[in-house]
Amino acid sequence: MAVLVEGISVIVRRNAIETKLAGGWPRFVAEVPNATLCADDLLARVGFMSPADAKAFTDHLEQNGLCFLLEGRCQDIAVVDQLRGPTMPVDWLEYAQFPFGQTGGKVAACWLFEGPRVAAGIHLPGSRLELATPDGWRYDESLSADFTLVPTDQVQSRLRFLRNEGGVDVFLDSATGKEVYGGDTKA
Repeated sequence: MAVLVEGISVIVRRNAIETKLAGGWPRFVAEVPNATLCADDLLARVGFMSPADAKAFTDHLEQNGLCFLLEGRCQDIAVVDQLRGPTMPVDWLEYAQFPFGQTGGKVAACWLFEGPRVAAGIHLPGSRLELATPDGWRYDESLSADFTLVPTDQVQSRLRFLRNEGGVDVFLDSATGKEVYGGDTKA
């Protein structure tokens, strides 16, 4: 199985949650700060729209016993960008983008893979890959279907704040005329 990757995803090994986080899985679920959690038996994924929000969650996990980086390599936690994949070297995780549905769209996904890597490329855990998604997730309403990246140097000139909806800031993108969403910068 694999977990969906959208925006900036914090991917956590489930065995590390159970063995290193006091309170284990129930505590982890209770402390997820948004509705983006999805998991398979081996990985948990929580998505964010801003690097600062992803870092805050990763820091929280580290303060409570999990290890993000050791000697420059991901240990219990990896941060994965929807477009580019893992942001730091990680030996236990695979990332790829796959066609999804009949529309020609794509989704990004990660899965645990600790087997031998006998060649370059993507190492699949089997011939079929099921995708874990957050409760209520629908492709046509997702970041996978309609991803907008606004470069940092264009945020001030291009985005106008409209409102905050449940911890998510809503902006008007002057370049596209569409509403776009970002992390809650006031949190």
